[in-house]
Amino acid sequence: MRTLKLFRTMVAIVLILAAGQKATAQVEVHALPEKDAPYTSPLYEVSVRSVEETRWHPVTVLRCDVNTRRVQHAAYAEFDMGSPVVVKIRKCDSLSISNVVVRPGSRKIACRQTDGHTVELQLERPEYLSVEFNGDREHNVHILANALLTERHTANEPQTLDWVGEESQDVFIRNPRLIYFAPGVHRPKDLPGSDIKIPSNCTVYLAPGAVVKARLIVDHAENVRIIGRGILDHPLRGVEITYSKNVLVDGITVLNPSHYTVFGGESEDITIRNIKSFSAKSWTDGIDLMCCRRVKIENCFLRTSDDCIALYNHRWWFWGGSEDIDVSRCIFWPDVAHPVNIGSHGDDRNPDGETLSHVRIHDCDILYNKGAGLLAINCGDNNHIRDVEFSDIRVEGIAEGHLFDLCVYKSPKYNRAPGCCIDSVSYKNIQVAADSKHMGRSRIVDYDATRGVRRTFFENIQIDGKPFNPDRDVIRK
Repeated sequence: MRTLKLFRTMVAIVLILAAGQKATAQVEVHALPEKDAPYTSPLYEVSVRSVEETRWHPVTVLRCDVNTRRVQHAAYAEFDMGSPVVVKIRKCDSLSISNVVVRPGSRKIACRQTDGHTVELQLERPEYLSVEFNGDREHNVHILANALLTERHTANEPQTLDWVGEESQDVFIRNPRLIYFAPGVHRPKDLPGSDIKIPSNCTVYLAPGAVVKARLIVDHAENVRIIGRGILDHPLRGVEITYSKNVLVDGITVLNPSHYTVFGGESEDITIRNIKSFSAKSWTDGIDLMCCRRVKIENCFLRTSDDCIALYNHRWWFWGGSEDIDVSRCIFWPDVAHPVNIGSHGDDRNPDGETLSHVRIHDCDILYNKGAGLLAINCGDNNHIRDVEFSDIRVEGIAEGHLFDLCVYKSPKYNRAPGCCIDSVSYKNIQVAADSKHMGRSRIVDYDATRGVRRTFFENIQIDGKPFNPDRDVIRK
């Protein structure tokens, strides 16, 4: 307990010093606990400074596992910024730098090499980036530059459950308004499954430097917020939202979950933003939603070993269809499977099926794909999928896959019945970079004469600078 209190005091000092420098530095670097924390990475050294100062602030570089079929150790470094900064990255192995790529390429961030092992880049605003040396995407370093926190909490607020407070996990308070995870490592003491259930009308705050080894469950609850700069480390899932409404998840990092990063089932009015996630196991999707309505997903970085975003109707214990889902300003990197996958699961026992409608995926970057479809709608289980728009999307680094993949089908692995229809899908302002030369032709596939794809629209699609031609570049079956 004494060691933990000392660590919390040290982190508080770091934050106070950073706050005192806000007028000039506008940079916050958060210390992590030394014991039982996520693995650090020996691959890189990272430091950051405001463009207005000369003193560098070292940033902890953590290991993140990637690529489920052949797990590799990449790295990431995270900090907060409130004004332009310079980031210095030193590559620590013996191989000198022959080339460096900063992605997404759409950000057009210049990189200056200062010696054989060091580069610097300037960020004008918060960014989530991949920096890759000598063409190596499996051992790269991710730079996660957040905006400064605008909301902070302490353990001294009314109706607060302080997770490290005396006997806090033995005698829970009823209906807390705040669950506070201080800097340090936290895990449930006696709770089965390492699950923490969040009640209604509650804010969960993961302070900078907090590492929580648990799944956060929002079930049959409303008005819940999960916020902060902490890490969910190796949970079964990161955040689970079921039969709930008005839920916000904002700012946290989910590191190597065994299943999904964020899972939603039969819930509504959900906002997921500024989430960063890395995964390297089978079925470790990013954000999966089943029968959810009125959802906003924005400014997330998802490097997953399965689908980054998956939108379904009925599955398991969730029914009712899906509606009004908006995904914007996200970065997708599926080492396997799809950046976006829509419609695979539904209620095949209902002869009328369920409807998934009003979906908008826009202003997003896809950094890599090795799977079937990039922007995929695979309609099975009597689903009706209507009114889907993909717009202002940049694609780079495609090892395998179809840009557009629209199929009404019956998968022998996932479906007991074929889908009903895909109707009114538009693709607008989509740019595919030259390094996607392995991308296959797009597909539009009907199941039969009555179950198929209707009304698709293509506008301003460019592949390596050449206009996309639906008559030439799409396989129709």
